[in-house]
Amino acid sequence: MDNNILKGFIEQVLPYIISVLEIMGILIVIWSACKAFLQYIQNTFFKKNYDLQFLFATGLATALEFKMAAEILKTVLVRDIKELIMLGAVIILRALVTILLRFEIRGSKPKKINEENKSNAESK
Repeated sequence: MDNNILKGFIEQVLPYIISVLEIMGILIVIWSACKAFLQYIQNTFFKKNYDLQFLFATGLATALEFKMAAEILKTVLVRDIKELIMLGAVIILRALVTILLRFEIRGSKPKKINEENKSNAESK
């Protein structure tokens, strides 16, 4: 009997938790895009030197982590093999995008550090 209560509770509450995680991911994407766009404007018109690729890729990777958490929680609610296959494909695609973003972040971060070292050496 207790197992049915727990199962019912999970089936009632989990969709709300999943929705909150999905919304958090969406909000992070929107925030990161707006921030990157404003910094792009500053780079273009005010000659600032923000590393847009690094900042935007970091925001997207963070958003994908929230979306992946939601997908993982969805596995608890899977009812048949078709849903499981679809969910597995979505998880794999999001994981691949996350890996690609991590490579982008790793590739752009040393560039930023190297540029700072060059500017410090030139100013001395």
